[in-house]
Amino acid sequence: MIQGQVFRDAALRAESISVADLLRLHGRASWPGLLLVLAVLSTMPLAGVGTALSLPLLALAWGWPRPARRAAHRAPSFSDRFLGLRLGVTWSRRCLHLFAALYDTALSLMQRRWVMLRHPRTAWGWRLWIAAMALVIFLPLPLGNLLPGISLALLGLGWIYKDGIALTLSLIAGAAGLAYLALSVHVITALVMRVQSHLAALGL
Repeated sequence: MIQGQVFRDAALRAESISVADLLRLHGRASWPGLLLVLAVLSTMPLAGVGTALSLPLLALAWGWPRPARRAAHRAPSFSDRFLGLRLGVTWSRRCLHLFAALYDTALSLMQRRWVMLRHPRTAWGWRLWIAAMALVIFLPLPLGNLLPGISLALLGLGWIYKDGIALTLSLIAGAAGLAYLALSVHVITALVMRVQSHLAALGL
């Protein structure tokens, strides 16, 4: 299992890290490991991060391990341009410390349980879930990336550690993200209608 100390050591010597660097720190690439990297990056409050990561997340959703395709357990390939994306020094260190905390917490709390949620036959449902979260991340909502990113991070950890409770928490966090999206759409629609009614009253 990956140790959090690996990321703390990297934070001490890192000046700026790329997506490829993060993947290398995870060792042998895997679908849940890639999902975890993309999920954590999507929670970073950086302009354009949702747009940049939504397409790779959709690609990952499409290839999420299928019971009938053993080859699907191989890591997907991304463009050199995407793998070369870099974080600044401050965000590189914050990101690495966040990974360290995630893996330390996972090692101490997560265990094999509720394994039916990770059964290969449920993979299609998780593919749809990843795609739904990717679409929410794509939308330019204030803090709209946070809950879907947390959901996908829990999904990645739950899949790695075969922990069905983590997968359940992933669904709860994602459902909260969808509720936030619905509330935002309702508020925006109400504001637009109010502005239109005021303009109509003014004869504009």
